[in-house]
Amino acid sequence: MPITIEKVRALPGWAAKGGWRPQKAPGLRHARNGCVSIALINNMPDAALEETELQFSSLIEAAAGDVPVTMKFYSLPGIVRAGRAQERVANEYFGLDDLWGSRFDGVIITGTEPRQPDLRKEPYWADLAKTFDWAERNTKSAVLSCLAAHAGVLHSDGIHRQRLSDKRFGLFDERKTCEHALLRGAADVMPFPHSRWNELRNDHLSEAGYTVLTSSPEAGANLFVKLKRESLFVHFQGHPEYGAQTLLKEYRRDVGRFLRKERETYPNMPRGYFDAEATEVLTEFREKAMASGSVDTMKSFPDQAIAKRLASPWHAAAVCVYRNWLHYMASGEFKRFASATTAWSEPMLKQRAL
Repeated sequence: MPITIEKVRALPGWAAKGGWRPQKAPGLRHARNGCVSIALINNMPDAALEETELQFSSLIEAAAGDVPVTMKFYSLPGIVRAGRAQERVANEYFGLDDLWGSRFDGVIITGTEPRQPDLRKEPYWADLAKTFDWAERNTKSAVLSCLAAHAGVLHSDGIHRQRLSDKRFGLFDERKTCEHALLRGAADVMPFPHSRWNELRNDHLSEAGYTVLTSSPEAGANLFVKLKRESLFVHFQGHPEYGAQTLLKEYRRDVGRFLRKERETYPNMPRGYFDAEATEVLTEFREKAMASGSVDTMKSFPDQAIAKRLASPWHAAAVCVYRNWLHYMASGEFKRFASATTAWSEPMLKQRAL
């Protein structure tokens, strides 16, 4: 069922994906009875702003099934923006004053590129912390993505993320660590994309009352949950919303940063993502780039040849988790869902008891 996005005229790139254009809603308070309402607080940098809109909207649409969904977009004012992104946020996003006076079934809060080792020194920290507090009282569930997950546990439990020796980048096979309704119908082993320089340790999370749902020896915890006041907080260290080409785009960006002397080392390829032929092509490009040392080398980066070979093997698992999340918000079985051993019956999935 198509989702409805209030105020947004269209999602750039949606037509190219063969999808529908989001409908313009007259207002969430006038939406049809039975809708699940979601706030997307999109804090991604300008270059990724619109792609992040598309990623989450596409994932929600794929997961929704027969559950109608309405969405509103927000962004923290402390995120510096310019050009097209600044104009889009000004014209098609809502301000935080609207958020503070609203209640939603769910909220999705994205991360952004950190500038400070201590997240509490970021210029947007006060608004982000206030958003977490608001979500505890005004949503049934909050999804915190990557840096937002790190910030959320720091704010509520004082857990500091740990710096990694190298970027955790690529696809990692994760196993279920317990049975939980968010994982109902999911495979025991699921690949998920990761792209981060920091991690939250499993033992620190468990000691603070979080339940880790998926983890891998190489990437650590990905999906973990905790009930906070009125809301089930769902945290991802990885990025189930990513599209098939997102890791390629990030790799290309990091290569460009190396050639512009913005980072000291040539980036490693994302793990488990490229096939043998793509790896060979990119290895040849690396040798060429290292030899020239010129940013002009990026003009011959073979992204178009590689992009058509890429797939998203994590998509089915991502849709499964988000479908369960939407059904949770539609079911009204809030306390039971927070338990690590909760299981749903089919009738419960179909009911709406708000």
